[in-house]
Amino acid sequence: MNRQFQAGFAAIALLLAQPLAAAQTGGRSDSPSTREAFLKRIGRVRLPLASETKDVEEKDGLTQTHFSFVAQGGQRVPGIAVKASARDGRRPVVIALHGTGGNKEGQLPLLKELARLGFLGVAIDGRHHGERAKTGKGSEEYVAAILRAYRTGAEQPFLYDTVLDVMRLLDYLETRADVDAERIGMIGFSKGGMETYLTAAVDPRVAAAVPCIGVQSFDWALKNNAWQSRAETFQAALNSAARDAAVAQLDADFVRAFYDRVAPGVYTQFDGPAMLPLIAPRPLLVINGEADARTPLPGLMECDARARAAYRKARAEEKYELLIQPRTGHAVTPAARQAALAWFVKWLRP
Repeated sequence: MNRQFQAGFAAIALLLAQPLAAAQTGGRSDSPSTREAFLKRIGRVRLPLASETKDVEEKDGLTQTHFSFVAQGGQRVPGIAVKASARDGRRPVVIALHGTGGNKEGQLPLLKELARLGFLGVAIDGRHHGERAKTGKGSEEYVAAILRAYRTGAEQPFLYDTVLDVMRLLDYLETRADVDAERIGMIGFSKGGMETYLTAAVDPRVAAAVPCIGVQSFDWALKNNAWQSRAETFQAALNSAARDAAVAQLDADFVRAFYDRVAPGVYTQFDGPAMLPLIAPRPLLVINGEADARTPLPGLMECDARARAAYRKARAEEKYELLIQPRTGHAVTPAARQAALAWFVKWLRP
């Protein structure tokens, strides 16, 4: 194990000092039926990809291309792929998912670093972000879409639609001559971290996953009045929904009702403690901040307990790690970033 990898994992020693009992999960299931229910929820379908590639750029020994493909309902998903120009043949892939208000271009420094390590680095714009938004940046259109979902139920922009797009991205990557489809990893940040663990839970084509500052228990946060920080990422939609419902004071009961309309199951059947175990026995590194109010530590530890039990049952304990960044909020430290890269090198072998 190299020094960077060791440094990145030093923070794991800060895990809770006392052993954790298995978390109580309100009847949630780790069975394949959870996967089937989630795939039904997001409306998984297979359409012609109609993929396109353009804007090939060669610079500093790297080849960068812009691609797009069809997801569903007329949606085209735009993406960027970066690889080392001198290397031929198939190579492992790491998909990087941005957070709320971000875009695929924001992942370019990471994609280039991955390419220099021997990967094909890939990023797409999530729904209502980047090229899929009129402004090309920010979260205004995304939040507006969440409000539409609350009012009409016609779309699922909070997490679920982008998970579907990532599954279509996996379909697309399988068609590329430079991709080893048996070695596809995912990393995501905040919103992208949630989308990473949800996708990995239901799609076995994800060979290794690193959800960053996204793993959480929505249920724990609601039961313990710790939902506010997560709600801030779509606060305008939540406020408008409350006005629609003539609710004067936001509380956990209204937030539950809101989730039931915009992301059904997110705090029950598809919550973190239920979905994380479905990734076993594939390599999973979870990165969170010790002081991150958006992913409260006690809820995270419920996820951890369930995941550890699943990896023990699969006799794959070495393929699961939790890295808690000390004295860190909603951010990824340089040491944690290096640990993530080392995780992909270890398990995907570029």
